[in-house]
Amino acid sequence: MKQLLALALLVLFCACKSTKQTVQNTQIATNTIKKEAIAEIKMDTINKTNDSSYIIKKAKYLITEDVKIAEYDLVDKRQKFISNKKDSIPKNNEFNQILTKTEHSNIHFLWNELLQKHVSANGNVNYKSFKTDYKKLLEYINILAILKSKPEFDSISKEEKLAFWINAYNALTIDLIIKNYPVKSIKDIKDPWEQRLWQFGDKWYNLEDIEHKILRKMDEPRIHFAIVCASYSCPKLQNSAFTADNLEQQLTLATQEFLSDTNRNEIFENALKLSKIFKWFDKDFEQNGSLIDFLNKYTAITISAKAKISYKDYNWDLND
Repeated sequence: MKQLLALALLVLFCACKSTKQTVQNTQIATNTIKKEAIAEIKMDTINKTNDSSYIIKKAKYLITEDVKIAEYDLVDKRQKFISNKKDSIPKNNEFNQILTKTEHSNIHFLWNELLQKHVSANGNVNYKSFKTDYKKLLEYINILAILKSKPEFDSISKEEKLAFWINAYNALTIDLIIKNYPVKSIKDIKDPWEQRLWQFGDKWYNLEDIEHKILRKMDEPRIHFAIVCASYSCPKLQNSAFTADNLEQQLTLATQEFLSDTNRNEIFENALKLSKIFKWFDKDFEQNGSLIDFLNKYTAITISAKAKISYKDYNWDLND
């Protein structure tokens, strides 16, 4: 009996020692991940931004979901970010003030990284490679959902809302294609613009809602050259995210590029062969004059007011 008791105690001792060692190993691994993440944050933000909210957000997605994020003393402003859940944001944390004007443009950094990696300068999308980063795309969509659910969202500027919804529309379109990939055309998907696949706050959205009930009601016709329907005849998908600070220049550039692309528009002084976008949404382009008045703001050619207008066939093949 004494021998059995001694053996049992030995087994218990070894088990406790093993458990303690496992905990220590886990803690070491966690600390290593934290150190590597902070090192990467520092390197990534040198000569780039001093905005600590960027650092906080970056940290959130550098740490794996399996590691519980404890307390960070994050360089420069020494702000603390405490979270045990992906969408748990402390009330007094700077992350909670993300919708202020100075920080809002930084929320799209993750989307910008994805665009730079998977979209060419010509707007061609590598959906196959995009799928390898699908988790990051879903993380970005989750960020948008969190921000839209915050009461501060209603008070942000028009430019911030435009940038938010343009990026959201494009990201959700990519998500729709990836969900159904491989596919030759967005029109091969059943009801692509009507499917309510994305929940922001207590509301489920589809692409049609975002385009027609939100973006078009903001009286900015150039949104039609910024949002992309994943098709060849659409305006190209820009490979950088839209931001409030650069929105005017970005919308102007997107408009100029679309009009000068002879695959999508052919513009001469007395004759126009235009994208059907100008036919489908004609009222949007006639808010402050005629369609030709609008075009003359963004074309190198001065178009006659009497120019004849026709429209190109629309190619719905995937923009890959």
